[in-house]
Amino acid sequence: MKLAVFDFDSTLMDGETLEFLAAGVGIENEVIEITARAMRGELDFFESLQKRVSLLKGMKVKTVNSICENLPPMSGAEKVIKELKKLDYKVICFSGGFKNATIPFMNKYGLDAEFSNILHEKDGILTGLVGGEMMFSSSKGAMLQTLQRLLKIPVSDTIVIGDGANDISMFEHAGKKIAFCAKPILKSHADVIIEVKDLTAVLDCI
Repeated sequence: MKLAVFDFDSTLMDGETLEFLAAGVGIENEVIEITARAMRGELDFFESLQKRVSLLKGMKVKTVNSICENLPPMSGAEKVIKELKKLDYKVICFSGGFKNATIPFMNKYGLDAEFSNILHEKDGILTGLVGGEMMFSSSKGAMLQTLQRLLKIPVSDTIVIGDGANDISMFEHAGKKIAFCAKPILKSHADVIIEVKDLTAVLDCI
């Protein structure tokens, strides 16, 4: 058994979940700016996540779920997941985003598991608060090490694929580190850089 861990936003999914949600309530530009700064490593991920989610306060959960269930997969996502599983990889998604998006994606495309965050809601309305498994810049690295211990998969049999600054911590614990259409800060930690927007290119790196 081997392990392949993908980031979600702008890696498995073509875009940023928070930006799709923000567009639904007319605050897209504010969220895009905060997201860009976080992914470049200019803002602490925890603080930027809290700021962005607070802007969604008052949004209906029904609207959130409708948007999240229709997010566009990255080109080649379905094929790369299927091919990796044929090669005995456990294929996992780590996301600084939300279960509203990652769970439908997991169920549709056959991921083995997802680890992400939860948008807090009350009476079907977002409160602007968030909690969960992927809140900090160190979260992905910590969870990767936990999975490696539980599944007894060594670093040498682990590949990770991501695009932003909050993927650095998982890059530190993988045998193969793939930066996919990534920000410069992540490229400096990668041993493979893919610039074409097609996830099947990952298969050429194995």
